[in-house]
Amino acid sequence: MAVSTEQVKELRDATGAGVMDAKRALEEAGGDMSKAQTILREQGLAQAAKRFERETQQGIVDSYIHAGGRIGVLVEVNCETDFVAKTDEFKALTRDVAMQVAAMNPQVVDVEDRAADLEGSDEEVVLMSQPFIKDASKTIRELIRDAIAKTGENIRVRRFVRYELGE
Repeated sequence: MAVSTEQVKELRDATGAGVMDAKRALEEAGGDMSKAQTILREQGLAQAAKRFERETQQGIVDSYIHAGGRIGVLVEVNCETDFVAKTDEFKALTRDVAMQVAAMNPQVVDVEDRAADLEGSDEEVVLMSQPFIKDASKTIRELIRDAIAKTGENIRVRRFVRYELGE
């Protein structure tokens, strides 16, 4: 099936995929936009798995102060290059992670960091296992994987600290 340039543009706008990747996904999906998005997401997850071992020595530290000034968060999110760290998408991702920490009060970044005596389920105390506050259908881990697929670089939440007035 031949796909139109408008369809390719629409898919690119929705996913951030490259022109040829969007075209191939649309052709494979027979022009079905949602099926093409699923194909691109699966391809992105496979690529993200390959990138997982790559070094992340660039990135940003961002802060978030919750309304009223009672809760504050500092979070460090790393990527491979300073080029990606300076993009609006990466800055928005870091801000979303900081807001997640403020709202959900996780204790550790990932399951490997969890101490045996830490009480609560992974969804309560492990940041990467928590449902994303802006879209509960995905976890923070999936949010990071989507960003990896979109940027083409490995991304890691390295650390965070949360302060709450009176604690």
